[in-house]
Parts: sequence; C-alpha cells; structure tokens
Amino acid sequence: MIENNPSNVSAAFEMLLEEIEAEVDFVNRIGARAFEGREYDKAREALERVAALTAFRDKVAALRKEWDAMAAVADRAEDEETRSQRRNMGRLPKGVRTPEKAFYRPILQALQEFGGTAEIGKVLERVEELMRPVLKDVDYEPLASDADLPRWRNTAQWARNSMVKEGLLKADSPRGIWAISDLGRKYLAESGG
Repeated sequence: MIENNPSNVSAAFEMLLEEIEAEVDFVNRIGARAFEGREYDKAREALERVAALTAFRDKVAALRKEWDAMAAVADRAEDEETRSQRRNMGRLPKGVRTPEKAFYRPILQALQEFGGTAEIGKVLERVEELMRPVLKDVDYEPLASDADLPRWRNTAQWARNSMVKEGLLKADSPRGIWAISDLGRKYLAESGG
C-alpha cells in the first residue's frame, strides 16, 4: 500500500517524466534511422510524434510544479506532530532519480566557469563533477531506451530544455552549445553562486 505522503506523488511525477523522456529518445532514434534511410514520410511521422510527446511532457512537468507548490503550502500548514508522523511513514522507494531542478545551479555554474557558453559535452562533464556528491546510483544507470546514456545526462538535458523555457539559458545558441542568459546569471548569483 502507498503511504499518504506528498513526496510519493513527486516521485510518481519523476518516474512518469522519465518514461516519457525514454519514449522521446526511442522515437528520435526511429526518426533518425528513417531519415538516414530516406524514408521521409516515416521521419516526418516520428518528428510529429516527438513534438506531441514533448508537449505532453511539458504539461506533466507543469503539473508536477503545481503539485510541488501545493505540497509546500500544505507542508507549511502542518503542525510539527503531523509532520513528524509523515516523516516516519517511510522513505521514497529506491530508484527515484535526482530531480531535474537539482541540475539548474550546477549547469549555470558550469557555464559561468566556461565564460557563459560551452559545448554540451564540456558542460555535462563539469555538471557531473559538481553533482557527484548528490547523484544517486540510479542516476548512473543507463536508460532502457539507450544503453549508452546514463539517466543523469538525460535529466540534465531535460533540465536544459526547461531552463531555456524559463529564460535561464539562451534559446538561440547554436546546436550543441549551451549559453547562460542574464536571467541565468541573476539566478546563479541569488542562489549563492
């Protein structure tokens, strides 16, 4: 039986987002193979499916954000006894990845260290160094859809996508290059960076 714990809902959102991301990766590979094989109709279908999946993922991410805000309000309203009871109801199940939001500051810090812009590989290499104490074993496991892609790298790339939408990273940087925005610099300074 699932305990009455708001963090279980957050964990469920994380697992759902991870599965959607795995599906996006899978369809991307199908589309790439179709394009390489000059099967343009099939490649177009894959592109349309990825667009729909990405839009759906963004809706789920927005719902997760809304849930987190609701849970924070409820948490502030709880008395200490109820909070203590909730804490003692059990821990999150093993295997829940590090949340996307945890990657924001390390990504911004890495970009700041590189002068504001860098290739994705360099950024992710530095992010891993910065997050090594935080990343869980499950974060280093490969995605089911791509045995060569550790879960944390996938999460970091989705974090980058969200950061672009929030204005923390530039949307117009060249492909394969990540660039911090003025808002990202402000966010980093305010978060102690």
